[in-house]
Amino acid sequence: MELPKVRGVYKLNYNLSHLTWFKVGGSADILFKPEDVDDLISFLKQNDSKMPVLALGAGSNLIIRDQGIEGVVVKLGQKFTHIEKTADGNLAVGAGCLNYNLAKFCQLNSIKNFEFLIGIPGTVGGGIAMNAGAYGAEFKDIVHSVQAIDAKGDKMLIPVDQIGFSYRSNNLPNNLIFTQVIFTATRGNAQEITRKMDHIMNSRLASQPVSTKTSGSTFANPDGMKAWELIDKAGLRGKLIGGAEISKMHCNFMINNGNATAADMENLGEYVRGIVKEHSGVELIWEIKRIGRHG
Repeated sequence: MELPKVRGVYKLNYNLSHLTWFKVGGSADILFKPEDVDDLISFLKQNDSKMPVLALGAGSNLIIRDQGIEGVVVKLGQKFTHIEKTADGNLAVGAGCLNYNLAKFCQLNSIKNFEFLIGIPGTVGGGIAMNAGAYGAEFKDIVHSVQAIDAKGDKMLIPVDQIGFSYRSNNLPNNLIFTQVIFTATRGNAQEITRKMDHIMNSRLASQPVSTKTSGSTFANPDGMKAWELIDKAGLRGKLIGGAEISKMHCNFMINNGNATAADMENLGEYVRGIVKEHSGVELIWEIKRIGRHG
């Protein structure tokens, strides 16, 4: 099949493992890095849903299966990482911008309510996809609207009240590619912002295995409970399957000890779900996305 004409870059049979925090997984049939929004729109219009298309963020909350991904994986590059102040005083941020970079920008510009982003790995687009949150705040608290493109290449602006944010999810179609997020910007006290960010960074370093090949939280917290406590009480702290391990530091984090496969990571997560269900009756829900061909 002839690929659509683009200004960006195609890479065929491209190994994706180094693009994820776990450093596991197979290849994309095709990796596409669009030059800009117009290039992405042109690609999608020409493709016209003939090949499956999937957008990849920073890979911080993701297991790509060892058999790889069918079709086209879209990776947004530098042109999608801008942070700009809008005419009405809000922030327009490219979907490829790292949450960490947005948090630091807001710190430098005394904009409050973005402090929690310093503790969330990944990109702004990924944060929209899963309503990422930590330390008592979520994306839904700061989003004004989202720019997205659908599978047909049609551009849309979606106000926050139509996104349908809920705990670690939204109600938008899965085939949307987020390109820009408009955030509500509120002036704050610079010292208070820095104090909050320092507290979050120190808490994260003290409680999460951030120096390892890990990801975000493995499972969502059930109502009124903590996933890590359920895992710990089931005796699974430090549990190993192949090269995959439940962190001894924080039981709701999985670690690649160096030689894990994606199957090891997913099998360990499913094993934990089964044991926790037997032990407490609670069915843990994956927070980490698992994508790609099944073996």
